[in-house]
Amino acid sequence: MWHALISANDIADGSYQKVHFDDIDLLVFNLDGEFHALEDRCTHDDAELDGGDIQDGCIKCPRHGACFDIRTGDARSAPAYEATDYFPCQVNAEGMVEVDLD
Repeated sequence: MWHALISANDIADGSYQKVHFDDIDLLVFNLDGEFHALEDRCTHDDAELDGGDIQDGCIKCPRHGACFDIRTGDARSAPAYEATDYFPCQVNAEGMVEVDLD
């Protein structure tokens, strides 16, 4: 089910915003006008990814440096080896980023 969470205008290209919805913390990213959402969780030690830098299409965990692909959630570097949850996004007619949380 799609949920409108944040205005697309609130997320500059190459950045992200943290959004809390229905007991889950998400990071919603804008990469070259495409929107993606990941659970705000490093699978290495359950730390937040919020505050991490975006580098080459990945977010780098601010605690131990594990990198996760923003477009898939896949872990791209140690010390994380498991993906974090990825959620598809779309922008609706009102300009809101909708996230499919099912």
